[in-house]
Amino acid sequence: MQSIETKKDGVFPSVCSLDCPDQCGLLVHKEDGKIVKVEGDPNHPVTQGSICNKVRNMSERLYDSKRLTTPLKRIGPKGEGTFAPISWDEAIETIATKWKSLINQHGPESILPYSFYGNMGNLTAEGMDRRFFHRLGSSQLDRAICSVAGSAGYEYTMGSSSGTDPEETTNTKLFIMWGINAVSTNMHQMTIAQKARKENGAKIVVIDVHKNQTGRMADWFIPIQPGTDGALALGMMHILFSKQMVNQDFLKVYTLGFEELEDHVKQYDPETVSTITGVPVEDIYKLTHMYGNASPSLIRIGNGLQHHDNGGMIVRTIACLPALTGAWLETGGGAIKSNSSFLAYNTTALQRPDLLKNKQTRTFNMNQIGKVLRETTPPVYSLFVYGSNPAIVAPESNKVRQGLKRKDLFTVVHDLFLTETAQYADIVLPATSAFENLDFYTSYWHHYVHMQQPIIEPFGESKSNTDVFRLLAKAMGFDEGALQDSDEELMRQALDYPENRYFKHVNFDTLLKEQYMKADRSPYSFKNLGTPSGKIELYSEQMVKKGFPALPTHTPLVEDVNFSYLFIPGPNHNFLNSTFSNNEKHQNLEKSAKVHLNRLDAEKIGIADGELVRIWNDRGECEIIAAVGENVLPGVVVSQGLWADMPGKKQLVNALAPDRLADMGGGATFFSGRVNIEKI
Repeated sequence: MQSIETKKDGVFPSVCSLDCPDQCGLLVHKEDGKIVKVEGDPNHPVTQGSICNKVRNMSERLYDSKRLTTPLKRIGPKGEGTFAPISWDEAIETIATKWKSLINQHGPESILPYSFYGNMGNLTAEGMDRRFFHRLGSSQLDRAICSVAGSAGYEYTMGSSSGTDPEETTNTKLFIMWGINAVSTNMHQMTIAQKARKENGAKIVVIDVHKNQTGRMADWFIPIQPGTDGALALGMMHILFSKQMVNQDFLKVYTLGFEELEDHVKQYDPETVSTITGVPVEDIYKLTHMYGNASPSLIRIGNGLQHHDNGGMIVRTIACLPALTGAWLETGGGAIKSNSSFLAYNTTALQRPDLLKNKQTRTFNMNQIGKVLRETTPPVYSLFVYGSNPAIVAPESNKVRQGLKRKDLFTVVHDLFLTETAQYADIVLPATSAFENLDFYTSYWHHYVHMQQPIIEPFGESKSNTDVFRLLAKAMGFDEGALQDSDEELMRQALDYPENRYFKHVNFDTLLKEQYMKADRSPYSFKNLGTPSGKIELYSEQMVKKGFPALPTHTPLVEDVNFSYLFIPGPNHNFLNSTFSNNEKHQNLEKSAKVHLNRLDAEKIGIADGELVRIWNDRGECEIIAAVGENVLPGVVVSQGLWADMPGKKQLVNALAPDRLADMGGGATFFSGRVNIEKI
């Protein structure tokens, strides 16, 4: 392989590593061995040279003065961030010695990994780390904080995480952006939609709880009460059936249960649905007629929908709509929730679950890490955190921090920065950035897999995730060859996956040559889906066996009568979860934390635009600047962004979020909490 990182100057192909569906092709400029500019690759077939501010300013993050350069050990109280530099040898020996002692006293399940996709590289996020913790026999982590509820719901209807090819949506005539702030979180889908609007007269409708940047750019913004999106979809079905706007031929050939569904949705008349959703009756009719008459039509199903108590069912319900109109058969029609099934690789070969000898090993849901650290018996005595920052990202963050503060908890954090979580660590290890690693990336929106070769040499003494776990395996005395495989060997094993009929042509050598390759979608057929019947299941016996209604059904959110406002801690434009929130450049771009509330609510409780307000519930409190207007419905409060800890600031919004689990997949319920709000 060509060694790019040793070249001092030049422009090199790359890919964005952020947890974002767009997964942009990049060109990285180097001078004297240092990255000086990151720009979009104009030749990339989907992202075509445009990138977001987060990535455009990535070099500010890579060379931030706060970036870690050496391992650290804690020398002060947990949470105060007092550390001293140590060598890698001492760090690895300290961890291995402690873990051997814990295993001897309490067994391997006293140790727990905690990670997510702070870097979307597949080797980094789910490679040697998974092998190591399987071999260790540690407690296992259910990584359910993001998309599992919606994915489970979608797959009950469609059989897999597969939808419309985004490249075909240049033909789309109606885009419904449902629960997604695409301008900030899927910018290229919005770019395609705007192009289709300009060239083909397409319309863009946004349905959301907050009139964010995407809502402001839409032809029509429809505000909705949080957690009622499934009811709106059912109301649309009611009208589609009653007005004979369904595609009977498609329903008869490609679906199961359309007759039962037609009878079922009679109860969701527009008047009833309007009462539930806050969407006026005439708007429900208007939306449905637009959807029923537009061809092709596309629903872009966002992540926000699934972060409710009923999130899985909401997505399952919306996923039924394209079948009623037959939109799937039109180029550019259908829906996109995720397209990850087209790029599925050999996770069994990569993660090696066979190394876990005790198949009854306990598993913890990452959404409840605060409860796990404080209440589990027997306790978790050691936590290894990488690719995540639970002290600010996880729900009920105050509970998480109380758990991290336990004196008997030995915590290791592997990261680029001394994060809020790292402040509580006993050992902190400096991590490489994506530009310093060999890895491969698979989009969950478009259909391309990308190779990432290391572009720069490791920053300071930082090490990759795979290197760290190879070192730990050696220190623990694990001699399995699988724990010493090189990154290239890991990638070759993962890409060898003929079982995926869309991925057969992809292998290491070809990907190394091409840099990115597209999945072959041609075998996909609506007559052979991954559901038990092979059809789109509007009626699902599989759901009945799992304790759910067979047909899409609206279920209200969990009631909390003590607090007046539904609270949505949504994302902002310049951070990605907590990534970038600690970097001055991105803080300046975002300016300040704000909470949006309706003008009527503000007048009722005496709050003016720009004033500092207190938001609280029985889980915590925040003090944030109020943004008063018409961007949310009465009774709804929306914040944007996970802001880093700052002296004198109380803006830990996820402290207010419940750690209840969603209806499907053990997903998070960030957006189903309630709060009170008052002027300070």
